[in-house]
Formats: sequence, C-alpha cells, structure tokens
Amino acid sequence: MDVTLVSKNKGIQPLKFALWAGFASIIMMFIALTSAYIVRHSAGNWLEFKLPNAFIFSTITIILSSITMHMSYSGFKKGSETNYKLFLIATLALGLIFIMFQYQGWQEMHHIGVDLDGNPSGSFVYVISGLHAAHVLGGLAILTVAILHAFSLKYKPTEKRLLRFQLSTQYWHFVDILWVYLFVFFLLFR
Repeated sequence: MDVTLVSKNKGIQPLKFALWAGFASIIMMFIALTSAYIVRHSAGNWLEFKLPNAFIFSTITIILSSITMHMSYSGFKKGSETNYKLFLIATLALGLIFIMFQYQGWQEMHHIGVDLDGNPSGSFVYVISGLHAAHVLGGLAILTVAILHAFSLKYKPTEKRLLRFQLSTQYWHFVDILWVYLFVFFLLFR
C-alpha cells in the first residue's frame, strides 16, 4: 500500500501540498541567504577561515540519518516492525549527534576568533547553519512523535499512518539534502 501524491478526488493530497509549499518557502529563504553571502563576499573585507572539522562529521552523520530513516520507512511499509522501530530510534540518535557536531563546529569557530558579531564571513556561517539546525530540531520533534506512535500504538500500517510517516520521512530527507547543499556551498565559497 503506497500513498500517492494524488488524492482520490484527482487533486494533490492536501498534507503533501502543504509540506511541499513549506519546502518551497524554506528553499527560497536559504537561496536568499546564500545569494546574500555571495554578494557580501564579493564586496571585500572578508575573513577567510577553514570550516571546522565538526561540520564534516555532522555532514556524514546527517547522511547516515537519511539512510536510517529510509530503512525505518521501508520496514514500516514491508511489515518489519523491528526494523521500523530500530531505525527510527537510530535516526533520532543521529539527528541529536548532528546537532552536537554543529554546536561543536560553532565552538571551534569561536575558539579561532570567528564570532557571530565579528566579520560577516563568520556571521553568515553562524546564521545559515543555525537556521538549518532550527529546522533539524523541528525534525527531531517530529521524530519524537513518530517514536511515541511506534511504541504506544499497535503496529498496523494503515493508510493514515503511512501518510503521516511518509510526510515525516520526506521532511527529514529534505533537511538532510539542505545541509549537504549548505556544506558544499560553504566549501566552494570560502
């Protein structure tokens, strides 16, 4: 059983439409921020610094979390309750580790003299990565609710639960892909 993007009345499923409209607004916000970064970078007075190694580890962690989320969703659809629950918990743990690495990266930047209120190059990294981390925290809240459902409700992949889990999975993959884009952007435009 798979919930499609088209509802029974031949229109777009309303919850999916709302989620994807949200994605569009988040994408526009980050495009605006990265465009401002490029414009400000070309204006001069730009401090060059190496991105903290913690950002490399956070990138690896968030990619792994996308894999575990996919495995959880696959387990849910295929009737493997154990995989569903185990990989859902692993995704939450990896999301928390991602936030820990982001914080560690900000600490590393502070220790080398790159502060939020200092040179614009550092300020942009703090603001952009911080806004992304806020979206990950929202994803962690969603994962927490999904885990509560996984362990408090009887395992039964109904159409409603499948849709809810599919939306959660799409959101998690979205924030993961968004971070990979931002990390590559920071590497290319230092």
